[in-house]
Amino acid sequence: MRQEAQERIPVVILCGGLGTRLREETEYRPKPMVEIGGRPILWHIMRLYAHAGFKEFVLCLGYKGMMIKEYFLNYQPLVSDFTIRLGEAPSVSYLNGREAVDWSVTLVDTGQDAMTGARVKRVQRYVNADRFMLTYGDGLASIDIRELLRFHRNQRKLVTVTGVHPPSRFGEMNVRNGVVQHFDEKPQISEGMVNGGFFVCEKGFFDYLSEDESCVLEQEPLQRVAGDGQLAAYSHEGFWQCMDTYREWQLLTNLWESGRAPWKVWS
Repeated sequence: MRQEAQERIPVVILCGGLGTRLREETEYRPKPMVEIGGRPILWHIMRLYAHAGFKEFVLCLGYKGMMIKEYFLNYQPLVSDFTIRLGEAPSVSYLNGREAVDWSVTLVDTGQDAMTGARVKRVQRYVNADRFMLTYGDGLASIDIRELLRFHRNQRKLVTVTGVHPPSRFGEMNVRNGVVQHFDEKPQISEGMVNGGFFVCEKGFFDYLSEDESCVLEQEPLQRVAGDGQLAAYSHEGFWQCMDTYREWQLLTNLWESGRAPWKVWS
């Protein structure tokens, strides 16, 4: 195993938002539990990190967080064949090794109404390491997590954020003399980058956060880190897609079901 994976680096995942723009699904479940190919998007994100060797997770729960707790409490029987013996001495025997993951998952209720920065601050006591990773529970990418970590180490900054080129909402046309020469349905925006999540943070970043529920990670905390010259940006040029809307859920589902999911780096 490479040095990057040997270092104990927990992965903090924000799982507490309302997901109001995906109301078709999130009315009944938290957004991280919306399924792509029969598995929650949260599972896909965790598989991406676990493939890179990072298997210790801290989940920041909020809206309908009990559903996420129930999922992990019942994970083994959900993914396995098993024999159950009833009666006075009940027991369960699992019959195969399918999905035998060796993850450690800490599930923390960070409040119903807390903003992203407050949620991260509220799990500080469970992040017993000098460095941690941080991402959102609704975004997938073909990102090389080990390369991201190497970049962070080399930059020697407090925080590294992954910058991505998001897909355009509109089709792009190349027009000459009134005739369309080229049409791209949903090109990636080539100029300018946005926050794609997939952060690497030193533990000192907690000092920039507050447990006050109004603390928004993407506002004052990251702005102050940037102002102090301590925010590095890792440029990811490959696939990235958040799942904010029903159409984006359909896109991710279609990619998975067609066998063309760029984020599926595991076998």
